Amino acid sequence: MALDMEDRRTLLTLARRAIERGVAGTPQAPRESAAFSDALREKGACFVTLTIDGELRGCIGSLEATRALALDVEEHALDAAVNDYRFPPVTPEEVPRVRIELSVLSTPVPLEYSSGDDLLNKLRPGIDGVILASGRRRATFLPQVWDKVPNSVDFLGLLCEKLGVRGDAWQRGELRVSTYCVERFEEEPPGR
Repeated sequence: MALDMEDRRTLLTLARRAIERGVAGTPQAPRESAAFSDALREKGACFVTLTIDGELRGCIGSLEATRALALDVEEHALDAAVNDYRFPPVTPEEVPRVRIELSVLSTPVPLEYSSGDDLLNKLRPGIDGVILASGRRRATFLPQVWDKVPNSVDFLGLLCEKLGVRGDAWQRGELRVSTYCVERFEEEPPGR
């Protein structure tokens, strides 16, 4: 799904308002997706990443499209601000410093592979988001993670650890692998 600039601005505004309301403890009135453009009413899955001064402050999202993209963005923006277990909730004082990045996901596609080497050859570093699954557990890294972990072996090893399995489980063909792409955009830095 390619979003136009107006839809991108709308999603960033919805995310910002959800964070401001959530941190202030103001409940969100139920919204109808009819208030949005056609693109934002379509079912969509997104991740909302929050940073402060370039440091991660929260990141929560979904892998499957189950509701209107606009509603998905609102919910995950709030969750990233107050419910990411890795961080304390964003404080009212931090809200103006929070920078919002949205990643709208394509539908994940299963990636068949016959060996660890085959998997390495099929992955597209910097392009593919990767989901590893074992039983009912899943873990993902957005394509942006390749910027910090460009080596495919390290990338998969860290993703295995996130999944809670041995770092070399991907080499033994024990895991289900899916890939997806994202449409990524963010707020302008302050002062622009």
